[in-house]
Amino acid sequence: MSQGAVVATVRRVGAQTSVVDVDGSITAQSESELMNAFTLASSGTTRGVILNFSGLEYMNSTGIGLLVTLLVRANRQQQQMMAFGLNDHYRNIFELTRLNEAIHIYPDEASAVQASEAL
Repeated sequence: MSQGAVVATVRRVGAQTSVVDVDGSITAQSESELMNAFTLASSGTTRGVILNFSGLEYMNSTGIGLLVTLLVRANRQQQQMMAFGLNDHYRNIFELTRLNEAIHIYPDEASAVQASEAL
């Protein structure tokens, strides 16, 4: 997969929870794919949108900006964003940018789903 290409697949995993599986790179070229996936994931009775970063290969500052845009959309819809699967490098970036204070990070999918279903 070339840098800039991302595939975002949406799965419904609970009554009010969707997971977006992110595979590839999150850059400016990822905007359309991510926004479309978020729209699908946040529809209906969704209260929690979980980002699965297990397949993340690369993310630049524009990618961080796209995540902030998704977060703003989630907040407007009174939804919670969560994440799991971040490697140490990207976990550090989330901490440095304080993004981890708005997008709660969990060690695995089961933990994130449990937290989302408890909303």
